[in-house]
Amino acid sequence: MKEHRIKPVVINAAVLFGMAVLLVLLYQSKGRIDRERGHGKVETVSNAFTESNRQLYNPNRGFYYMHGFRIQDEEEDFRQNIAGRFCRDEDTKLTMIEFNLQAFQDEPISEQGLKNMENLFEALEKVDKQLIVRFLYDWNGENEKYEPEELEVILEHIRQAGPVLEEYKDQIFVIQGLFTGNWGEMNGTRYSDPEDMRKLAEQLAEATDPSIFLAVRMPMQWRMITQIGDADEVVRGDGTLPSRLGLFNDGMLGSWSDYGTYGDRTREEHGDFTYWNREQELEFQEILCKSVPLGGEVIVDNEYNDFENALRDMKQMHVTYLNKDYDRNVLDKWAEYTVEEEGCFQGMDGLSYMERHLGYRLVLREVELDYRYSEDELMVECSLQNVGYAPIYREPEVWIALRDKAGEEIRYYKAKEDIRALAGGNEAEQLASVTAVISLAGEIPGEYEVYLDIRDAATQERIFLGNEQEAEQHGYKIGTLRMDSI
Repeated sequence: MKEHRIKPVVINAAVLFGMAVLLVLLYQSKGRIDRERGHGKVETVSNAFTESNRQLYNPNRGFYYMHGFRIQDEEEDFRQNIAGRFCRDEDTKLTMIEFNLQAFQDEPISEQGLKNMENLFEALEKVDKQLIVRFLYDWNGENEKYEPEELEVILEHIRQAGPVLEEYKDQIFVIQGLFTGNWGEMNGTRYSDPEDMRKLAEQLAEATDPSIFLAVRMPMQWRMITQIGDADEVVRGDGTLPSRLGLFNDGMLGSWSDYGTYGDRTREEHGDFTYWNREQELEFQEILCKSVPLGGEVIVDNEYNDFENALRDMKQMHVTYLNKDYDRNVLDKWAEYTVEEEGCFQGMDGLSYMERHLGYRLVLREVELDYRYSEDELMVECSLQNVGYAPIYREPEVWIALRDKAGEEIRYYKAKEDIRALAGGNEAEQLASVTAVISLAGEIPGEYEVYLDIRDAATQERIFLGNEQEAEQHGYKIGTLRMDSI
């Protein structure tokens, strides 16, 4: 057999030298590309932040006043009426508007009636407030006299109101009730069985935009309508009825049962779809109201609304809004209380403390600016805390802005993180990181200011932070970036 031998490959010195030169050139070329893409010396400075006790006028939270209007079959211009009612209301961002449909007890809303509803919403655009809306037939606690005798009449009223509510959806935070009951509070009505309530709730959900929250009077009614016994089954923001249906409690802290809101037996004794005792109902609301809002009225001076007791329960329920007129005896009692907790709220009166914690209150705790040389990009990370009682229920827009001090040019970058997960209340210690990655390729050397800006998506109003720092035109200044040329 012929033997095959592998011949050695001989590389002479000239070839080796050429290969070495090529590798050096490639390496240098890559280095030039990196240097051309990047910058020279880069410095970042992050600002420090301190919590403040200042009052914040933020959307969809806080105290509100009530205003009632009769919708009738006569032409009405509401502009002067609205201007007069709201001329002194400068300390709230929410207001409740009651639409009394008593004039149409046994018939569809007339064309003029619907036009009057539109005129009212149009006039309300001038007051710069988000709306809590309630439709009703009774203002006197005599609902049986005025409520339609046929369920179909109410369902038709809901369908008719739909296009108007759609047109002004950005003004509306929540619609309370199902058009039924004394004062629209779903009691004293012939339509209290589960099937009727479900028909009304489903019709209202169908007639309104998914961005609008709905609310029923009791947790028991919520469970009967949705046929859900465990609140943690709700998926926040998925557009379904359970994810939109919150609660309003106009007997809040009025007694051990919140004036009939709760029962005296346990879930195990009474079943999923009826009243539970106070302890279990509060636990239910603590979970549910991480996803949907709760508000209402505190009533009747008693031990349950003594400040410390009220604070405990309102944190657990995630209370977002309260009537500022009712009950004055309770509100005055809070105003006489002096807060003793450590920190910036120490020494504040209890009523002011409550106002500042209704709903959400975001505090910026820490900022990190990190320049990555290899990618030539700036990593921005902001740590936020919600020290209020409740979350932000509508996902806001969170922006990081980079402003060139020399040229006054500013660029905005959408930040990542859904801060609705900051539940507040008993979870107020929770933090969320808002992040953004900003490419600096093409940015000229110089000094840049970095800002954080949070906006309500529906109204584009700024959401103010509970820090000592004042908001500027572009938001809250969180740091500085300095870049030298190569």
